[in-house]
Amino acid sequence: MTDERKPRHLAIILDGNGRWARRRNLPRLMGHRAGLRKLENMVRLVKREGIRYFSVYAFSTENWNRPSMEVAGLMSLFRYYIRRKVDEIKAEGARIRFCGRNDRLPPDLLQQMRWAEDYTKDEKILDFILCINYGGRAEILDAVNSIIAEHPDKPITEQDLRSHFYLPDVPDPDLIIRTSGELRLSNFWLWESAYSEYYFTDIHWPDFDENELRRALDDFAGRERRYGGLKK
Repeated sequence: MTDERKPRHLAIILDGNGRWARRRNLPRLMGHRAGLRKLENMVRLVKREGIRYFSVYAFSTENWNRPSMEVAGLMSLFRYYIRRKVDEIKAEGARIRFCGRNDRLPPDLLQQMRWAEDYTKDEKILDFILCINYGGRAEILDAVNSIIAEHPDKPITEQDLRSHFYLPDVPDPDLIIRTSGELRLSNFWLWESAYSEYYFTDIHWPDFDENELRRALDDFAGRERRYGGLKK
């Protein structure tokens, strides 16, 4: 696949962990655990494809409405993943970054997140972005409020917004994949996805494998991206 037919920034909405577990008569948290194990392998696959930015929607601002035991379990899984897997990710030449609001996240988890970012900051092959406590609407609101606080009388431009987003240096996603059969964005990369391509699959995230990734990338390679212009 030539570079122009390959997404520079691939984003995935990790959906279906709970349904995957239910089909196997397992607790939902076992599905989330399986989903994180899948993510470990996907980082290697994405790196091998030569993709520069890889972002995943791991926990949304709306996910706090889930049962408290499930939320607490997810926070514990995030702690485990960061603590045990950062060295493996760094060995792949990947830089870990986190995207989202810091409020409501446990202080010890925030400390681990900041450590992981600093520990991997010099890696250049892949930016691996975990969106935790992220919401597209929240990001836009936070950017607007930050601009108003700095320049209350200045008209807001698109560049102003972009420069105040959580990760302003990260390019817009070229391809967004959503697993498990849902056909919506669910508040993910709302501004940034204006010209993204979408790929939806019925496969639950823990079952999403190299073959499924290849199907999505091949589908993307066959599309013509015109950004509002006329077909040539």
